Amino acid sequence: MPLVHIALRAGKTEAYRQAIFDGIYRAMHETFNVPADDQFMTITEHEAASFRYGSSYLGVARSDDLVFIQITANNTRTVEQKKALFRRTAELLGESPGIRPEDVFVSLVEVAKENWSLGHGLAQYA
Repeated sequence: MPLVHIALRAGKTEAYRQAIFDGIYRAMHETFNVPADDQFMTITEHEAASFRYGSSYLGVARSDDLVFIQITANNTRTVEQKKALFRRTAELLGESPGIRPEDVFVSLVEVAKENWSLGHGLAQYA
């Protein structure tokens, strides 16, 4: 049950944003076995003054097309699954909407299964 928050610079088209949703979901489906109806994602857009990043931190040449992707998920995946998720996300976003791999920044936040309430005030996984 991943929850995905995506942040990017303002000004991209709806099709561009939808391609990001589609690519991230597909990567999670393929590498994290996320089911078909398990799509909980938001995108926030930021003006230049509200979007800061290290343009060369760790030797990665980032541009203003940088996309921050934060995925909150159960702490049940292996290191290999996580690596596969990062790699596949960069590949798919490169294909559509055409984001350079240097501009795909992913942060995975892992939580215990009992830390979710998916509606009705219940802890569905506890």
